[in-house]
Amino acid sequence: METLIFVVLFGLAWGSFLNVVIYRLPLGLNLAHPPSACPACGTRIRPWDNIPIVSYLVLRGRCRTCGRVIHVRHVLVEVLTPAAMAVLYLEYGLTPHFFAAAIFTSALVALAFIDFNHRILPDKITFPIAALGFAYSFFRPDLTPLKALLGAAVGGGVLLLLYGGYYLVRKKEGLGLGDVTMMVMAGVFLGWDKALLTIILASFGGALVGVVVMAAKKKDLQFALPFGSFLAPAAYAALVWGDRLISAYLRMYPRN
Repeated sequence: METLIFVVLFGLAWGSFLNVVIYRLPLGLNLAHPPSACPACGTRIRPWDNIPIVSYLVLRGRCRTCGRVIHVRHVLVEVLTPAAMAVLYLEYGLTPHFFAAAIFTSALVALAFIDFNHRILPDKITFPIAALGFAYSFFRPDLTPLKALLGAAVGGGVLLLLYGGYYLVRKKEGLGLGDVTMMVMAGVFLGWDKALLTIILASFGGALVGVVVMAAKKKDLQFALPFGSFLAPAAYAALVWGDRLISAYLRMYPRN
């Protein structure tokens, strides 16, 4: 129990750092300097106003100095990150795979929110995590380097084919190449079967949300959704529950 509490507390602090990455990386800003400040009035955020979740609730989601609304993204990241870390700990314990999965999950959280806000999936996240995932495959009992490369080829290749096919038919991009590199990253870590599962889950999720958004906001089929924001939770689901989901599906169609 004590370890789980520590994991959650670390997740809260780490979520606060991920907020910095989500805000600064797409803008090309330094992640360490200057210290965090209100983007409206420039007032430096004091330590007691920077306590994950608590400060947001105490301040009622507004800057103490100028009263500007603090984006709800901040508290969402600070809630989701420790929750995701807690699930990983309960699933894997405090093992090397927990730490590797935590790094992968952190990248997914950052990519999901960056893509939602800016419609980009930075190579500064996807490439290093893909390299780390491949290096980790040399020490994994469940995924060899060859299977990691196959996962990257399948994950990235499927989206690349969709990208090319859509462009040939519609003469414009339906996906971004950032989605392709994100799935290369995911495939290296998940393997080919869970990479496919990720794409399937993200496609269903994106289609469902797309229908709701089009109906609610009177959008047409040209309305674009950030697919990376759906790939991220799908990849996390594949990471944690992928084996069980695939097994459950295969049991539905037993071999004769």
